[in-house]
Amino acid sequence: MAAHLHLLPFLAVISAALATIYPTPNLHPLSDEMINHINGLNPKWTAGRNFNPYLDMNYIKRLMGVLPGYQNHRLPERKHLVEGLRIPKEFDARQKWKFCKSLLEVRDQGSCGSCWAFAATEAMTDRYCIATKGQKKFHFSAENLVSCCDECGSGCNGGFPSAAWEYWVTNGIVSGGPYDSKEGCQPYEIPPCEHHVVGPRPNCTGEGETPKCESNCESSYSVSYKTDLHFGRKAYSIANSPEQIQIDLMKNGPVEAAFTVFSDFLLYKTGVYHHVTGTELGGHAVKILGWGEDNGTKYWLVANSWDYDWGDGGFFKILRGENECGIEDSIAAGLPKV
Repeated sequence: MAAHLHLLPFLAVISAALATIYPTPNLHPLSDEMINHINGLNPKWTAGRNFNPYLDMNYIKRLMGVLPGYQNHRLPERKHLVEGLRIPKEFDARQKWKFCKSLLEVRDQGSCGSCWAFAATEAMTDRYCIATKGQKKFHFSAENLVSCCDECGSGCNGGFPSAAWEYWVTNGIVSGGPYDSKEGCQPYEIPPCEHHVVGPRPNCTGEGETPKCESNCESSYSVSYKTDLHFGRKAYSIANSPEQIQIDLMKNGPVEAAFTVFSDFLLYKTGVYHHVTGTELGGHAVKILGWGEDNGTKYWLVANSWDYDWGDGGFFKILRGENECGIEDSIAAGLPKV
């Protein structure tokens, strides 16, 4: 018996961790009953209505566009010196670099598993603006990346975030704004759909085909495709270390993160998300743009790509420092060629 006493503290920690994850009741993941069940568990966040309760779950699963095994596709790791560097308690890229309006944007990936391309091009857009101190603004095209990067994965059927950053360095990406924006060389061609409430947008079906790769710009755009290509100078990963992620973010701008989505995440509205119940749906890519504390709970500030009417105006907070759902495991980033 005494030989096993040294295991007790370890087992206590494991038990405490497991105690925060509750069995999934036999409830539809988008139902009001599930919302009430989650809020009844008193998590550090509030659940509410984001999606139409009758929405096809195939559409939901389609949104999780990070392919399995993404953790094995890592870029060379970049390390920052931490010693002597002061990391603030709170940081919001939207406040530090107010001249970059792209930091305020929340994009909509539509019925396509292109989150890996959206989070990447969002962060690239921000980093290009930041690197040029706002003198140059270039909206990197998710359309161009999702349709033309064969080595990234399977387009609307999912991809690897790290491969997107490598592609940026080797092949370049043209400009392109949201659907129907007429902005840039290749705007996104997959329309937003009404996944939240009844509204003017078409219903979501979960069957968005990958757009065909085109090596030309829209006729209304005056710059040639080849001239419009903008490149990354370097692509890298960041260690599973909150401090390393924070330093890179403070210096260079937002980063792309991949994490595992559970069905309770679909119902997030406010607060600091941490998984409490629900089944695993797949891998999802998002953009981390800051951090802070909420009533003593440390969080990452994150932009999603499910439009402004999901979550907290399209953004969410997730527990920081605990590798919640793997959020700190697979950070991809890079530096633009300016």
